[in-house]
Amino acid sequence: METILSAHSYYPLLNHKTSSPRALLSPSVQPRSTSLPSRKPVTSSLKRHPSQLEKPSFALPKNWFSHIHHGAAALALSLALSFCPVSVSGIAAASEFDVLNEGPPKDSYVVDDAGVLSRITKSDLKRLLSDLESRKNFHINFVTVRKLTSKADAFEYADQVLERWYPSVEEGDNKGIVVLVTSQKEGAITGGPSFVKAVGENVLDATVSENLPVLATDEKYNEAVYSTANRLVAAIDGLPDPGGPQLKDNKRESNFKTREETEEKRGQFSLVVGGLLVIAFVVPMAQYYAYVSRK
Repeated sequence: METILSAHSYYPLLNHKTSSPRALLSPSVQPRSTSLPSRKPVTSSLKRHPSQLEKPSFALPKNWFSHIHHGAAALALSLALSFCPVSVSGIAAASEFDVLNEGPPKDSYVVDDAGVLSRITKSDLKRLLSDLESRKNFHINFVTVRKLTSKADAFEYADQVLERWYPSVEEGDNKGIVVLVTSQKEGAITGGPSFVKAVGENVLDATVSENLPVLATDEKYNEAVYSTANRLVAAIDGLPDPGGPQLKDNKRESNFKTREETEEKRGQFSLVVGGLLVIAFVVPMAQYYAYVSRK
């Protein structure tokens, strides 16, 4: 029995290409289509650097405008500083109020706001005043400021410091305040009733009129402060007053002559002038007479 093969049956045998695997797999196992589904584009957070062709053509004018803007700002700032300088008196006023607000010193007996006292002077004051407080229960504070703007003189400022630091009479009874103003070359001493009584009016007046102003005039601030402390401590201890500094004789010799010297000089001057006049008239006449007599 002859078997007749159709042309379609020979196609797989005569075809050199292998059959596609898709035809051999079941529809459930076949891979998905190669066409990708639509997705959102991925964006980068980094900025793209424009190429030289993409640079804006107005970069140079913007740079010039930025330089001009900064220059104008600097000029305005310099003009403002020139026409509105910082006031030194304002700084001094702020420092004197700082002394009031900060209160009495805790670790020492000195508030050197003027910055004129050395470390040695501060150490000597602490040793001297701490010994006085331990023996006599009197506490003395020294305050230096450059300039006063809120009060008329050092006495008013000293009273203000005492009232601010020790508001009640009990707190300030045995307290003393010594103020030295360096620019005005003056000082003041104030204190509670017990302190004033222990020191005495005579020593207080002498210290204010001698130790503080005389030495401050020569800018001997360390000596002015320590000699004042030593004098107050001696008065409280009942010891003899060591006294104030020796006043220098600043009397200068006068350039004016006395009346006797003036009369003497006037007589000598008259003789000299008379002699010159005689020579001026006699000599030419004698020469003329000699010349005529020869002819």
